[in-house]
Amino acid sequence: MTTTSPAPAAAPAEETPGAVRRRRGSVAMTALVVGLVGWLVVVAVVHVTQGSADVGAADLLALVTGRGTDETTAVVVASRLPRLVAGLAVGLALGVAGAVLQSVARNPLASPDTLAVNAGAYLALTVVAAAGVTLPLLSSAAVAFLGGLLTAALVLGLASGAGSSAIRLVLAGSVVTLGFHAIASVLLLLFPWQTQGLFAWGAGSLGQAGLDGVLRLLPALVLALALALLLGRWLDLLQLGDDAASALGLNVRLAQTVMVVLAVLLSAVAVTAAGPIGFVGLAAPVLVRLLVRWVRPLRRHRVLLAVSGLAGVALVLTADVLLRALFGSLEGVSVPTGVVTSVIGAVFMVALAQTVRTGIDADSLVTMRAGTRLGLRHPRLLLGGCAVLLLAAVLGSALLGDALLLAGDVLNWLRGISSVRVDIILDSRMPRVVAAVLAGACLALAGSVVQGVTRNPLADPGILGVSGGAGAAAVLMLVVLPNPGFWSLLVGALLGALLAGALVFGFSARDGVDQARMVLVGIGVSAGTSALITLMLVRTDPWNQSKALTWLGGSTYGVGFWQSVPMLVALVLAAVALAGSRRDLDLLQLDETTPRVLGVATGRARLLVLLAAVVLTAAATASIGVIAFVGLVAPHAARLLIGRRHGRLLPLSALLGGLLVLVSDTAGRTVIAPDQLPAGLTASLVGCPYFLWLLWRMRVKT
Repeated sequence: MTTTSPAPAAAPAEETPGAVRRRRGSVAMTALVVGLVGWLVVVAVVHVTQGSADVGAADLLALVTGRGTDETTAVVVASRLPRLVAGLAVGLALGVAGAVLQSVARNPLASPDTLAVNAGAYLALTVVAAAGVTLPLLSSAAVAFLGGLLTAALVLGLASGAGSSAIRLVLAGSVVTLGFHAIASVLLLLFPWQTQGLFAWGAGSLGQAGLDGVLRLLPALVLALALALLLGRWLDLLQLGDDAASALGLNVRLAQTVMVVLAVLLSAVAVTAAGPIGFVGLAAPVLVRLLVRWVRPLRRHRVLLAVSGLAGVALVLTADVLLRALFGSLEGVSVPTGVVTSVIGAVFMVALAQTVRTGIDADSLVTMRAGTRLGLRHPRLLLGGCAVLLLAAVLGSALLGDALLLAGDVLNWLRGISSVRVDIILDSRMPRVVAAVLAGACLALAGSVVQGVTRNPLADPGILGVSGGAGAAAVLMLVVLPNPGFWSLLVGALLGALLAGALVFGFSARDGVDQARMVLVGIGVSAGTSALITLMLVRTDPWNQSKALTWLGGSTYGVGFWQSVPMLVALVLAAVALAGSRRDLDLLQLDETTPRVLGVATGRARLLVLLAAVVLTAAATASIGVIAFVGLVAPHAARLLIGRRHGRLLPLSALLGGLLVLVSDTAGRTVIAPDQLPAGLTASLVGCPYFLWLLWRMRVKT
């Protein structure tokens, strides 16, 4: 009998490197999803247990198993479940919307905030409310969607074309946001009854729509999410480039349009439900994209969108939990969740600014047009003409207001023989005129020297965050001290401006001063200071809140002559310091090498000039509040008229800055008299379009 030995077992085939990577990617993906879901469960449980009523995890377990008490059911269903559901919906919507916009724009800084989608939606709803139209929730979502869509188209158009870059997109979106918020603030001031409640809603809070409101928005949310996931393959193809995607049969323009519309719809749902909660759409997708190197399945957009949505939920709920843990169950509910997310987003923006290419010409300030024939040949004549124009504006501002005066009334007031009525009017009006002129001169002079030493045509104390730092510190003085005096505000504003300036110039000076990166860091610092200001305002009493809001608008209302003294002193000291630095400034605006070759101590020269700019900004901010864009518009206008030589440029900038703020203040207290608009808001309505036009001109081929 013959026996047959069994065949030897086949050796296991070795895995290919690709199979090993796929297996590791699957394991990493599973670990990521399990970790995210586990975190969401923990945060959700903690979120529901936070509140004034004593409801713990054991009560929740009893409620889920049907053994809960009526009191527990009422607390959870009526109070805490709506906030939790709103956090889930808002985080999911913003996380997916941000991921879609980043992929369509191929830009790590794209988000509903940086593309001004949230600002456009907020402005659209404010306009409708100011018109006295009351809309149901779904109609409000449609209005927000339309406003966000038009704004996204505007920002993408401004940032497209030659020289398109991540930073230029954020610059356009951030400035549009500033302009839209200025318009919204004007509407809130002019129509207080019609827009009642929109200020708190505009800060972004989860407790506004209620469970019924969120559920009514749910169909639109589900539809947009389903379509985004279904069309995720389009985003995969768009990452290959327009030519490659077209070769593979994709209609690139149609795909981009559809995906942007879906992202805007998701953002509109979030804004309608909870207001504009800041930077979730930026931070959540960026965090997820950082893991693509280790979690390979995230390269597919259907997976990336889903995980970004979960990350958005985790970010929103964690921020809300931290908020109530820090401020307590009662006060934490009144503080907008958007405050915490905005601080997180500001940190992200500063960090991302270190990694993205700028796409803006380093010599753009030097290469821009400068000087007219009159200004170059007869600079003294031009300076004299502008001085006469400013004096005429001072006279006109003294005559105009809620009560009209004659030139003889002003002359009699100066001689001390005017009537009681004229005395009362001019005693309150002339200090405002003087303060407006000096504040404008301070801000314009600060902007002019900062533009020169950084060679940055986009530099401005407001855009660079210096004014925001001064404003945040001054508001801290207003809400903390029992009876803050002007000098307390001045010291606080100076310290805040110094800190903000140090942060901006410190974070943007990697490998030399990068002009566009500096602006992006400044925008991040401004976002952080704005969030801190909102936090302080919602936690203070109504009296301090009213004072701070009036001051933050950049208003000369109630200013006395003595409050202009610090600005006058700052101008005199700056003039003395800068008079000896004219040649250094002329050289510093050229490049990095020329000043050193000609013996300029660049570090010391920059420090002196920047300190002068910070002091000027702090003095103006402490005196009349935060005013943006003056330090941008006035120096550019002066440069176009008289050229780049700082011996002529600086005095003309000061004259034009004083003229701009004075005209803005006069228009604000005259056009709608007896009501008034702060000069800062009026100046923003002028400065925002100019900044966007300047950004459009600066597009370069890269």
